[in-house]
Amino acid sequence: MTPYPAEDFISVFPVFKNEDKQYLERLLAVMIPKQFNQGDPLYFEGDRCQGIGFLISGEIRVYKVGESGREITLYEIFPGETCILNASCLLSNQPYPANANGIAAGTMLFVPDHRFLKLMAASDIMRTFVFSLFSRRFNEIIELLEEVTFGKMNERLEEYLIEKSANDILPYSHQKIAYDLGTSREVISRLLKDLERKGRVALSRNQVKIISI
Repeated sequence: MTPYPAEDFISVFPVFKNEDKQYLERLLAVMIPKQFNQGDPLYFEGDRCQGIGFLISGEIRVYKVGESGREITLYEIFPGETCILNASCLLSNQPYPANANGIAAGTMLFVPDHRFLKLMAASDIMRTFVFSLFSRRFNEIIELLEEVTFGKMNERLEEYLIEKSANDILPYSHQKIAYDLGTSREVISRLLKDLERKGRVALSRNQVKIISI
C-alpha cells in the first residue's frame, strides 16, 4: 500500500511540519486510510480500542448515552485532530468509555495500537500533539460538566434564542451568543448542534434559524 503523501498529511496536521523526516516516513508507512459516512458508528461504549485515527476530513461526534436514552455530546473531532479517548484507552489498556459516530462523511488515517504506542514514545512532537489535545478536551468537558450540573445552559440558550430572534432568525455568531450568556463558544456550539440534530434549529454562518423551540 502506498503511504499517504507527506505534504497532504502536513497540510492537515501542520504540527508535524518540523518532525524528523525518517520519523514521518515511519508514521505514514503504518497509517491505514479509512473512510466513513455520515451516521456511521465508529465506536460503542465498551469497545476495545484497536488503534487511533488521525482525521483528514469529515467530522466525528463523541457522546454518552444515559439509561433513559438521553444523549450528551462530550466533544467533536475535526480535521487535524484525533480522539483523546482513543489515546487514553491505548495508554491505559481500557475499553472505550463513550460512543463515536460520523456526523459528516470523511477519511481518517488509522494507526494500530502497538504501532501508535511506539511512535508516541519516539517523538516529542507526537507527545506534545496528543497531550495538548488532552488538555483542550479536558477543559471542554469540565465546562460542559459545570453547565450541565450548575447552569442549565440548554434552557438559558433556548430562552435567549426566543428573546433575541426576529421572525425566527437570530443573526449572531456562536461567539456572540457565548459572550452574552457568559460561557465559551465551544459550549454554545455543542448545544446548538444538538438542537440542530433534533431538528429544532438550522445553523448557517453567523445565523440561527429557529424551527421548533
